[in-house]
Amino acid sequence: MSITTLLILVCIGIFAGIVSGMIGVGGGLIIVPSLVYILSFNQFGAQGTSIAAMLPPIGVMAAYNYHRADAINWKFALIIAVAFIIGGYIGSKVTISFISESVLKKIFGVLMLIGAIKMIFFSK
Repeated sequence: MSITTLLILVCIGIFAGIVSGMIGVGGGLIIVPSLVYILSFNQFGAQGTSIAAMLPPIGVMAAYNYHRADAINWKFALIIAVAFIIGGYIGSKVTISFISESVLKKIFGVLMLIGAIKMIFFSK
């Protein structure tokens, strides 16, 4: 790995962490497009790398800060986490087995666009 690639990865990680910690969006909204368009990953590789990268930092440091601020409902978080594990397994299996990369990029883009439109035009 070149020093340039290392620096790009560090910048992607820092930016994704800041955005995720500030507004609660998944780092995947930053990490996946960055890996695809800056480092030329394919969509599958970008999504898999993003998921693997988010496990420790989101699960530990961000939650720690919110816990200290008494801003976590642990019962709800546990239920969501268990369901998320199941959903993540099912989603990854379906995606890898049945969805082409070009369709996957479109799905990802549409979900990002819908979220952006809702936030820009329909926020109170």
